[in-house]
Amino acid sequence: MKYDRINGHDFYNMVVNASNRLLEESDFVNALNVFPVPDGDTGTNMSMTFKAAVKEIENLNSESIGETSKKLAKGALMGARGNSGVILSQILRGISKGLEGKTSVDSAELANAFVEGSKAAYKAVMKPTEGTILSVIRAASEGAIKSDKTDIVELLNEVVKEAKVMLDRTPDLLPALKKAKVVDSGGMGLYIILQGMHDALKDDIKAEIKDIVANGSTGTNAQGTEEIDIKFGYCTEFIILGDASKAKAFQDEIEPLGDSMIVVGYDDVIKVHIHTNDPGLVLSKAVTVGELSKIKIDNMREEHRELLTSKEEQEAAKQVEAEVAAEKKKYAFISVAMGEGITHVLKDLGVDYVIEGGQTMNPSTQDMMECISKLNADHIFILPNNKNIIMAATQASEISEKDVRVIPTKSIPQGITCITMFNAEHEVDENEAALMEALELVKTGSVTYAVRDTEMDGIEIKEGNMLGLVEGKINKVGNDYFEVAEEVLESMVDEDSELITIFYGKDVDESKIEEFTEKLEEKYEDCDVQFYKGDQPLYYFIMAVE
Repeated sequence: MKYDRINGHDFYNMVVNASNRLLEESDFVNALNVFPVPDGDTGTNMSMTFKAAVKEIENLNSESIGETSKKLAKGALMGARGNSGVILSQILRGISKGLEGKTSVDSAELANAFVEGSKAAYKAVMKPTEGTILSVIRAASEGAIKSDKTDIVELLNEVVKEAKVMLDRTPDLLPALKKAKVVDSGGMGLYIILQGMHDALKDDIKAEIKDIVANGSTGTNAQGTEEIDIKFGYCTEFIILGDASKAKAFQDEIEPLGDSMIVVGYDDVIKVHIHTNDPGLVLSKAVTVGELSKIKIDNMREEHRELLTSKEEQEAAKQVEAEVAAEKKKYAFISVAMGEGITHVLKDLGVDYVIEGGQTMNPSTQDMMECISKLNADHIFILPNNKNIIMAATQASEISEKDVRVIPTKSIPQGITCITMFNAEHEVDENEAALMEALELVKTGSVTYAVRDTEMDGIEIKEGNMLGLVEGKINKVGNDYFEVAEEVLESMVDEDSELITIFYGKDVDESKIEEFTEKLEEKYEDCDVQFYKGDQPLYYFIMAVE
């Protein structure tokens, strides 16, 4: 169809279709994580942010594109998760500014709205980095402005093309992407959104909000309790080790075989994702292009049936009641953590609310706002304990009318050190300064596992290897998490160290903890060695040296 103008109803279909597409492909976006640790959550964060945005307009039914985009931006702002989700919310906020007060817009007005979205995204980041989602939204907006198309479908087609060109360039702009042979995950998420918006107009899609499992393999309707007709039953993903210039021709060849298709080529790698009823045929065509790797095929119909069976139990598990701090007080703390043991430690130290979250599960701005609203305190401190949660926490502090201050803790040890350094007798500014200084008093190490083969800083890493990290950077690689933990501590402890604190995760062999404790106490006889059962997932050990 041809569109000289679009209104609120058209925009609704565009963004809902984009949200559905992003939810379907969130696992694909997650897999583009550069760092080989189990925290590739960009796709999940972006899809949950966008889902919160479209839920805000679900029952609006407004002809005004200005009103629709304003509510969409509000939903994204409150639902923002992780750095990628916060940046996405700012893009939507900027687009809303460009559409403000308008019932419908033409192609030039929509192009200006994309420019506002780009400007807002760059303003949201203190030190903008090219080769990320920022580059992709900028290229998309520049493509929109340069276009002379009056048909909005044609305009969006050029926007998508420019976004794709920049997405394919991201490995050239960021060496880490090139080394890992991936494009930027946030940029990929935005590309999928833009593609979904374009397709909604091109194919005249009357979109309905869908709830789709984050791994992109199942889907239900908004109620999530009934069977759906899945047209293409097999989610098929793989990598072709071959000439990336053949990506477009291969995309054209397999397009009739399914939907939800993404084909991205860079250097000597082509990444492919498609929903199809004949994965064998797709693979047989792919093998003529190059050698195949990382093949993954999921039966979406089967997994959907399993989802329906377990939905009731899943919903019941999510019902966790928070303690309400009803009494008036001067100070209150909100912290983020995963693991029952770590949560108990934080509460014992005086944290009022511990929001469940961390790697792979970043809480939203709304999650933090709900805790803030329940606290009857003059001053509230938030300890994010994860670098990917700081932006959402900061956004909550800016929205709240209360005095909310974010201490940018990037790890559990930093958060615990801050809460122990807090003095309830001091004034708020003095406390804030002391907590900021406390961030430098602790060294943080951890042990987790590699989720894929890669090479970083000259270190060869195989999937399943134990990874020792110091301040978030890979320090040691091995096959035994106790040995790697000991090696990491060796690189952290110096002559000034006095205290070693270790939280062990839920997957650690507890029968070996006592022996390991005695070994460390003997090795570091000048340090106080403390062990706690953290019960955290993904990380065998979280370690602090002070």
